[in-house]
Amino acid sequence: MRLSDYMAECLLHPVHGYYTTRPPFGTEGDFTTAPEISQMFGELLGLCLAQAWLDQGAPTPFTLAEIGPGRGTLMADALRATRGVPGFHQAMRLRLVEASPRLRALQAQALAGYAPEWCALADLQGPLYLIANEFFDALPIRQFLRSGPAWRERMVGLVDGRLTLGLGPQLPVAELTHRLADTTEGQIVETCPQAPGILAEITAKLTPGLALILDYGGWRSLGDTFQALRHHAPTDPFAAPGEADLTAHVDFQALSLAPCAYAYTTQGALLAALGIAQRSQRLAKSLSGAALENHLAATHRLTAPSEMGTLFKALALFPHGAHLPPGFADARFAHA
Repeated sequence: MRLSDYMAECLLHPVHGYYTTRPPFGTEGDFTTAPEISQMFGELLGLCLAQAWLDQGAPTPFTLAEIGPGRGTLMADALRATRGVPGFHQAMRLRLVEASPRLRALQAQALAGYAPEWCALADLQGPLYLIANEFFDALPIRQFLRSGPAWRERMVGLVDGRLTLGLGPQLPVAELTHRLADTTEGQIVETCPQAPGILAEITAKLTPGLALILDYGGWRSLGDTFQALRHHAPTDPFAAPGEADLTAHVDFQALSLAPCAYAYTTQGALLAALGIAQRSQRLAKSLSGAALENHLAATHRLTAPSEMGTLFKALALFPHGAHLPPGFADARFAHA
């Protein structure tokens, strides 16, 4: 089967899928996301969206949304930070895109008092101000190995009773024709079949609006980034289907092809530009001992190049002609 089909079965099977059988987040899960590391992450992203809303004329009403909202921690922090923005909470319609009943219950608890509603991505309405943190990395991918003037798809199959990767026949792949110019024999390129449709749904509703996408990855896919995490440690993605988190690096260049303006930078640079140093210092004044050490370690983990600061990237999608979103003034790639 295709690698994308294998990922979908392992992650989303209604009975045996990873996301349907266990809590994936935090110490009891297999990975920890930025909102769980520090409240500052959600606070700064919430203020970024609120400032963009003000810069775009404060449209009323508008949709504030998150796709893949986890336990609701990020959105709760964002809403707490934006309580003082005049008219923001009064004008917003809070929407969450989440399929898991288990996670919906946690989100309802975290966001009690804000009247969240759950809906499908297609049901979101504009103007739309949206966050997607570590959402795209979990979407199923396909992998193609360069073979002469064409490609061979990497497929999942059985060898001596064990799951492993093999190669399909040499075939042209229309969507990768442009990658023949920047790849060589034997190199691997990954694609995400679901991403274009998801982006189309989002960008159609930026009328006005802003979508903030944060994830780990790079500007152009090259190489095998398919990986599995179990108990916070790397593991063989084929050893125990349905029992490990499966992800791949996000190709941000592919996401930037959406029909709107974009700006791209690192997570560390974005948080720095949004004022994380000042926010960290202010929070530190009321802390001491282990709490202070944990707080400083969290700041370092979110921003340091050796931690999440460089590996994780940030992409802003917004209407052509709109103000560049806060924090993206020094974006390494931008097209407004």
